[in-house]
Amino acid sequence: MGERRADTVLETARQIRDGERTATEVVSDALARIDAGNGLLNAFVHVDADGALREAAALDAARARGDELGPLAGVPFGVKDLEDCAGMPTSHGSLLYKGLPPVAEDSLHVGRLRAAGAIPVGKTAAPEFGTIQYTRTRAWGTTRNAWDPTRTPGGSSGGSAAAVAAGMVPFCTASDGGGSTRIPACFSGLVGLKPSHGRIPKPSADPSQTAVLGSLTTTVADTAALLDVVAGPDDRDRLSLPAADGSYATAASSLDVSALRIGWSLDLGFAVVDPEVADLARSAAEVAAGAIGAELVDIDVELTDPVRTWLTAGGFTLWIDIDERAHWPGRADELTPLVRMGLEASFDRPARTLVGGLRRRLRLEQDVAAIFAGVDVLCTPTAAITAFAAEGPSPTTIAGEDLVERFGIMAAGAMSVPFTMPANLCWNPAISLPAGLASDGLPVGLQLMGRRHADATVLRIAQAFETAQPWERLAPALG
Repeated sequence: MGERRADTVLETARQIRDGERTATEVVSDALARIDAGNGLLNAFVHVDADGALREAAALDAARARGDELGPLAGVPFGVKDLEDCAGMPTSHGSLLYKGLPPVAEDSLHVGRLRAAGAIPVGKTAAPEFGTIQYTRTRAWGTTRNAWDPTRTPGGSSGGSAAAVAAGMVPFCTASDGGGSTRIPACFSGLVGLKPSHGRIPKPSADPSQTAVLGSLTTTVADTAALLDVVAGPDDRDRLSLPAADGSYATAASSLDVSALRIGWSLDLGFAVVDPEVADLARSAAEVAAGAIGAELVDIDVELTDPVRTWLTAGGFTLWIDIDERAHWPGRADELTPLVRMGLEASFDRPARTLVGGLRRRLRLEQDVAAIFAGVDVLCTPTAAITAFAAEGPSPTTIAGEDLVERFGIMAAGAMSVPFTMPANLCWNPAISLPAGLASDGLPVGLQLMGRRHADATVLRIAQAFETAQPWERLAPALG
């Protein structure tokens, strides 16, 4: 994968500002690492080397003139292929969009990163329309885990996770509608924050109101620094939150959290978890609580069917992508089977079914509020298992238990990742952190979920945990 692998976001930007390295050198190194490793991992589905080198040269010229550089000056990054980046195509992981010309404008999110000096080098793989927790499409094939290429890096931000874990680039953009940032972070040994809904503005059609933007990084400090750049209101997103008081980077290192109450739930009252994953996540949660001088308290949780509730909500947004260009049913044969099955199941769904889903979601919001009446942060495993086969599908047996028999055929496929969906449905911030390695050599994740809008609190505990139990930033180099 190359002799030199990516430094952190903050270290890379500092090197460029201080003149230790030029942006052209940094971007050239990243492109070389992508060229060396992408054939195996399939992390990037499009690379714009010429455009990235032009931007790097322009930044180097600005530094030579003495211009003030942005906080992310010269840091190369990948853009998840569900998000627009000017000069590059957006395929949404689908044959329906593959081959279309490059888009003319950045998404608001990418635009803020670029304005801070970061340099996009390409688009990273995602499952079709971001619908599943592994990254395999008819459009681009299978994306593989940098820790073990036979396993998935997760989804839907799978290409981003593979690229960062392999050290191709210091960070990539991600998005999370049901765990799509945190699941890849868990499976790939990374930091993945799902911010509070509206923290990062997202002016696009999302009737399910579950998806948020974010990033995948190797340190909490990088995640907080990126959030400082991209957070803040925008009039084009009516759900965007007011600007925070102060810096997330500062809060991550110094916010007073000494009086917080930290809760633990192994299963959220319903999940089946691999025993080794459970033990590693529980031990990590104890370290996280101890790092701020708190006691970890076991709590009983009762939730209104979060998996079924999420499956109902997610269909709304999927139809936006399909209906916009009148792709249904004429091009249904080009869709991956799971996407097509979801559309068939929801086509002409009666209003009473939608109302039933909304009612469950409202009850779930009350259930989650009840949790935070007793604790400030809830710790769980991020996923119920370590990364499964790269080609999928998600296993339907965990710890010897038949998930289809227990949960039904529709929900069973989501039960490898049962912990992430409540934060999306209820708009809470949640982060996945590396909790250790299982006996198969693969990462296990610890999820910290906070009160709505308490992003700074989650980042502070995450930073304290990283200090107390540091992790390997990158996957072992592949031959």
